[in-house]
Formats: sequence, structure tokens, C-alpha cells
Amino acid sequence: MNPQAFEAQLQAAGYSPAVEVQRPAGYGLETHQHPFDAWALVTAGSITLVVDGVATRYAAGDMFRLPAGTPHLESAGPEGVTYFSGRREAAAS
Repeated sequence: MNPQAFEAQLQAAGYSPAVEVQRPAGYGLETHQHPFDAWALVTAGSITLVVDGVATRYAAGDMFRLPAGTPHLESAGPEGVTYFSGRREAAAS
């Protein structure tokens, strides 16, 4: 999927316009969570997310979603990572 098609999917699902995020090799962030739904398209390199103890690696061309409030760890692959990411306000409970 290309960034333009991804942007169209974000818009259709009520997400904010995508922003490009770049993280260098060695980047890592301990357990945290976001107050928004996140949806991302990896365009270069790779990123590993750990959710509920399960590590999943996403490489160029892969997409991932994280619902608001999902505790997770993240780390960039040895080549770093670049991805486009959109946000959507969490649904009120």
C-alpha cells in the first residue's frame, strides 16, 4: 500500500491526517499507552511492538493499529524505522 492510499483509508475511518515518524536504529520506548487510537503504515525499516507479552515485527508495507489505552513497548529494527501514522480520538465510554 502506498502512503496516498493509506491516507484515504485513514480519512474514511475518521483518523487525523498522517504524519511521518522516523526513529533511528537503537530506538526503544518502555511500556506506555496512548489516549488515542493509532494506525500506522511502515514505509522503511522495521518496528517491533510488544502487546500483552507478544512481540510482533512490522516491516515496510505492513500496517498496525493500537487501540487507545493499549499498553505496549516499541523498538526500531537495526536499520531504524519510518512510518506514517494517524490518530483518532478514543470513543467515549
